[in-house]
Order: sequence, then C-alpha cells, then structure tokens
Amino acid sequence: MPAGEDNQLISVHPSDLKFIFELGKQSFCDLKVVNNTENHVAFKVKTTSPKKYFVRPNTSVLRPGDSCLIRVTLQAQREYPPDMQCKDKFLLQSTIVPPNTDVDDLPADTFNKESSKDIREFKLKVQYISPSAQGNSGDEGSSDSNSTLQQLKEDRDAAVRQTLHLQQELDLLKRRRQRRNDPGFSFKFAAIVGVIGIIVGLVLNLYLSK
Repeated sequence: MPAGEDNQLISVHPSDLKFIFELGKQSFCDLKVVNNTENHVAFKVKTTSPKKYFVRPNTSVLRPGDSCLIRVTLQAQREYPPDMQCKDKFLLQSTIVPPNTDVDDLPADTFNKESSKDIREFKLKVQYISPSAQGNSGDEGSSDSNSTLQQLKEDRDAAVRQTLHLQQELDLLKRRRQRRNDPGFSFKFAAIVGVIGIIVGLVLNLYLSK
C-alpha cells in the first residue's frame, strides 16, 4: 500500500527511499507527491540526517489534484554503514492552506504541530543498495532486452530478403516493359515501381537505424 494512502491529503510513491550506495559517489531517489484533495495542500520534507541529504523541493504547495516530483540526493559518503543498514528516516508533513497560497507566503508555523492546524504526517524509511545487487536485479530485464533486440534483427533480415525479392521483380518488369509499348502497362509499371521504392526506402531506414 503506497505511503499516504490513508493520509487523506497526499500520496507518496514509492513508499520508501532506495539509494545505490557507492563510496565517494552521490545517489538520488525521486518521490512523486500527489494531492488527493480539492484543496490547496502544503507539504514539507524533514530528515533525521539533514547533512547527508539534499532535498529539492523540500517545501511546496500543491493545487487540487496536482502532483510534484521531489528529488532526494544522498551526498557522497566516505565509509560504508554497518552491514549496509541505514537508520535514517524522512518525515513528510502536509496541511491544507488557503487557495492560491504561494510557497513563499507560508507562515513560519505552518508545520508546527503545537498549533491548532490539522497537520498530517508519515515516515519514509531509507534503504541502501549495493551496486552488485542492483546489477543482479537487472539481469532479468537485460535478458528481455536482448530477446527483443534479437527479434528486431530477425525482422530486419526478413525485410531485407523481401526487398531483394522485390528488386528481382522490378528487374523482370523492366524487361517486360522493354518488350511492350503499352501505355496502360507503363502506368501500372510506374505505380508498382513507386510502391517498391517506398518499401525499399523504409527497409533501408530500418537497417541503418540498427
């Protein structure tokens, strides 16, 4: 069940943050935030480790039914966490604001839980994934991609063979045309040549694009 589905204000997809963890390299994860209401909703993203992550935007206002993409960037780290386990957490708060409210107009206490405002919130966990694990998970997808590529090559080869056959037919028509001086035949010949020309052009474009 996606995070925030019972929040009644916004939904967040995916429900947790997954980063490919490599020493000395940044990694990022995108979150899609959706306003499920007919009101303007403001949201704010907080984390237990603000120095490790760069969140943009970390605060914004969504119009009714609107959505927003949040990019969370894990800064380059100098050491691996114990057992690749991460205890960092993110908190996403949301609350209804007056129509046409701009993010720059939000009061300082907008997300203050001690105020009388109705503030909804939920937590997102963080997971670190090693590059090798990411590669293994992509093996199946790579296999499917190779299968599709092989099918495309076979289709291309079949189209090339068909083109050669059409060229042979064209040569035969040329020879017949030389033996006959029939205007009606010339019209048919021109039409057939035009069709074959279009097919040959399409096949060549397909071949050159591979």
